Amino acid sequence: MSSVLDEWLWHHEYWLPPGITWKDMEDSEHAQYPRPRDLVIAIPYAFVFIAVRYLFERLIALPLSKQMGVKEKSRRMAPPKPTLEKVYTTQSTCPKESDLLALSKQCDTSMQEVKIWFRHRRNWDRPSITQKFCEASWRFAFYLLAFVAGLCVLLDKPWFWDQKECWKGYPQQVLLPSQYWYYMIELAFYWSLLFRVSLDVKRKDFKEQIIHHIATIFLIGFSYCANYIRVGTLVMLVHDASDYIMEGAKMLNYAGWRRSCDVLFVVFALVFLITRLIIFPNVVIYTTFYYSMEIFQPFFGYYFFNFLLMVLQLLHIFWAYLILRMAAKFVFVGKIDKDERSDDEESDGEEEDGRMESKSMSLANHNGVLNEIANGMKSKSNERNKLPKAR
Repeated sequence: MSSVLDEWLWHHEYWLPPGITWKDMEDSEHAQYPRPRDLVIAIPYAFVFIAVRYLFERLIALPLSKQMGVKEKSRRMAPPKPTLEKVYTTQSTCPKESDLLALSKQCDTSMQEVKIWFRHRRNWDRPSITQKFCEASWRFAFYLLAFVAGLCVLLDKPWFWDQKECWKGYPQQVLLPSQYWYYMIELAFYWSLLFRVSLDVKRKDFKEQIIHHIATIFLIGFSYCANYIRVGTLVMLVHDASDYIMEGAKMLNYAGWRRSCDVLFVVFALVFLITRLIIFPNVVIYTTFYYSMEIFQPFFGYYFFNFLLMVLQLLHIFWAYLILRMAAKFVFVGKIDKDERSDDEESDGEEEDGRMESKSMSLANHNGVLNEIANGMKSKSNERNKLPKAR
């Protein structure tokens, strides 16, 4: 089995430039290089992250949500109906009109009541605002710490200021302990997100999130094996630069701090557009496409690494589109109503109509009182005009 892996998976021509073999990347007394087997340690670390997240959300995020005034919306529980419950759990959570008609006949009730039952049932299954706040708090804490740690790792490095230094001496570039732990922590975190993706709050971009996690794991793992460490650290830093701002804006939104949320969203939008649509393609992708060719000839790893970077860039463009849509609402409406990726709770049409009707009735009654007062004032003024004037 090991010989098959060495021939088909770990063949040096896939991972290293022409003329370089794994023997050239063996450790010595004065130099240590990345080894593919180092990546295995990220899997148990991922479960450690899941355990730490569990404690963080309950011991820190949950009390913080109460302190910031997070309030839950009142939800109406759907009455127990075994027939509808069986359809909801086994067939569809949002049946078609024909299915609703058949269910109404089967349950001997109106089709509108069946619609309302499914609507209430869907709302009951949606995650609570407190759950969303706790999840955003965990991501905010990690991304902020990761961004600060990334700055500490990279600020004194020459390739942070001059990207041509990323390829100086490649691929025989010594692996520093700070780079090793930066990689392992980031990789373990994204593994934990992938393991928990089915339990986390599902949004409209659920599929894009899975693609992003998988592409990020492949990118981190491959860049480590191929010793793209210097470029890889730049990629992670660019991504962490805006992520913690986004999660902070979500926390303020769930807490109802609208004005602070709007201000932080503007900051996030600017940082995201600058880092993901300007710095990432023009600095990071450019150096992997062109500067690297000054050192070595293209090989499989070169094409695969750049392919993963392009996948991330396409996702950046997709999310930038959603952000600009929200920014347009902020400019023309004056506030940010919701996250474009989130699903809102559904309201009952009859209840909304009833509320509107009651408002219109009260407004009409209010206008009627004003009209009576106005007519009374006019009649009194007319009576005064009919009185004889004193000479």
